Amino acid sequence: MNTLLKRTGILLFWLLLWQSAAWLLRQPIFLVGPWETLLALVRLAGQPAFWRAVCFSLGRIGTGFLLAFLLGLLCGSTAYIRPLFREILSPVISLIKTVPVASFVILALIWTGADHLASVISFLVVFPIIYLNTLAGLAAADVQLLEMAHVFHIRLLPKVWHIYRPALAPFLMSACRIALGMCWKSGVAAEVIGTPDHSIGEKLYMAKIYFSTDELFAWTAAVILLSFMFEKLILKFLHYVMEEHDSGSFRSFFLSARKP
Repeated sequence: MNTLLKRTGILLFWLLLWQSAAWLLRQPIFLVGPWETLLALVRLAGQPAFWRAVCFSLGRIGTGFLLAFLLGLLCGSTAYIRPLFREILSPVISLIKTVPVASFVILALIWTGADHLASVISFLVVFPIIYLNTLAGLAAADVQLLEMAHVFHIRLLPKVWHIYRPALAPFLMSACRIALGMCWKSGVAAEVIGTPDHSIGEKLYMAKIYFSTDELFAWTAAVILLSFMFEKLILKFLHYVMEEHDSGSFRSFFLSARKP
């Protein structure tokens, strides 16, 4: 209860500071307050075009994230098992990490067109994060447990579920917390550049063109809300998959076997 009150107080403080800055500036074209932003968001939410844009961007960005997550997990696992594959993939990962997103946006716009731009950019931003954290998480697995699994001839699937999964869980959760926010930022930024029809990026660009600052803030608030809900959904699912469930007896067996 105290934590909730504290967070609410902090949120109200920043909202009040934002509103005070808007009152002092008195230039709605440069800055609108939270109340004006809320009114604009409610007005936009009553229009079918708003939900069409939300569905378009959510579908494209969500697809890019899910593909990057699955492929990053697969490639990270393969790289852990096969060092040669890790060395082959290393220059590609370094390239993706270092090349500016704007360069990828322009190339993707040429290669795939505006409609799939957000998916491609979200994929490129998320993939190296998931790949590297998967590799680190698997490498952090308990060596003694792995040796015992080898001695007792434990099959691959139980070994993956009971040894590698707990080691991978914190790395994967941390990677998703970072990647989820970044994929929304980069995906919407790519849409602003490519301006595909019926997308949030297009609406942001048009709001800038027509100096509709309240709508610009409202669309930004919509992106924040979508990113927050998408993150909570993905992390909740991962937490369910990664928690121990019925693995206690197996781990207890190994822990007891380790005692002298």
